[in-house]
Amino acid sequence: MDNEITEAYITMPAGFKAAGVACGLKTDMGNSGPMDLLDLNMVETDVPAVVAGVYTKNLIKGHSLQRTIRVIETGTKVRALVVNSKNANACVGSKGYHDAVAVAEAAAKALGCPPDEVLTASTGTIGIRLDTSKVISAIPTLVSSLSTDAESAHRAEKAMMTTDTVPKEVSAKLTLSGGKEITIAGMAKGSGMICPNLGTMIVVFTTDAAISKELLQPMLVRAVTHTFNRVSVDGDTSCCDMVVVLANGASGADIAEDSDDLKIFEEALTSLSLDLSRMIASDGEGATKFIEVICREAKTAEDAKLVVTAVAKSPLVKTAVFGEDANWGRIITAAGYSGADFDPDKVNIRLAGLLVCKDGQATDYSEDEASELVKQHDIKIEIDLNQGEFEDRMFSCDFSYDYVKINGSYRT
Repeated sequence: MDNEITEAYITMPAGFKAAGVACGLKTDMGNSGPMDLLDLNMVETDVPAVVAGVYTKNLIKGHSLQRTIRVIETGTKVRALVVNSKNANACVGSKGYHDAVAVAEAAAKALGCPPDEVLTASTGTIGIRLDTSKVISAIPTLVSSLSTDAESAHRAEKAMMTTDTVPKEVSAKLTLSGGKEITIAGMAKGSGMICPNLGTMIVVFTTDAAISKELLQPMLVRAVTHTFNRVSVDGDTSCCDMVVVLANGASGADIAEDSDDLKIFEEALTSLSLDLSRMIASDGEGATKFIEVICREAKTAEDAKLVVTAVAKSPLVKTAVFGEDANWGRIITAAGYSGADFDPDKVNIRLAGLLVCKDGQATDYSEDEASELVKQHDIKIEIDLNQGEFEDRMFSCDFSYDYVKINGSYRT
């Protein structure tokens, strides 16, 4: 993959525009700057785009997401995606779906396209009706603000952030066979309520490659499996989550089935998904440390997944990392209750690169050395089961005092 881009933003692929505005859903808490109040965005393509999507596995789904799933499943090409923050538009009954439709209709009217060519997404507090009057009244300004420039793209990213503390944007420029160039760009929001089967994340990818939905949809599913579905901030899976890819073909480069170009494209999409996944975990609510949990030499792929999931979600492991305590006993205990099949007497554990457990027992490691190593921001936990050939990985973060503060007063 040829990726020499130093700045990333969602409108880098040809034919895409974006904008972010403040419609009044976010309120000024007294110390908010203009960018902090952005709460409505749009990503628009001049050329109708093929779209693929994956969504939360939560039985509860927000009304804006329900509508988007219906649109995508029809195979309709789309012109735009509209995202609001601060309000999840979830669990408010049938009026929530009607509100999502009303937003799409207003956007479609301003763009001059059918409503089913506009996707909708919402993120924020659950159970409160979306104030569509604020959203709809801001649509004309939103559309008139659409631009290809970086500033507009960054405003679009900022407008869908909730408890995120940093923007999450990636891009890659690829040279295909025949010398044609394409670009893939992505932006994400997500900081809390993050767990496998997605979380409170909304991820948007754009590309100017021409690719069929029949190729793009299964590719996205594969890309998500070991990236976004291997992130756990707090073990909760929300109801508004989605990852979508819009491919408008504006570059004129066609991605054909069974081609080397297809492999190059999938590799890039997966790599960018991995980058965004790491950003989401690192920016977990209240997080002070990024944790990567790796399980190797498991009997089955499922065993490896069970181990990394249990360790990454363990509150005791996460609080130990926050406290900079090299407490490997919590790690092996979480692996033990994970449901994976392994022999505890064969387990080796490395914490921040230091072998702290061998054959299920403590090694003669230096506590002082271990204490210094766990002061790093990036902490790697490596668990070798010595039982087989399968491995898996999950990204997580620590639990700090601030996590409780953020979620104890989320609605206020």
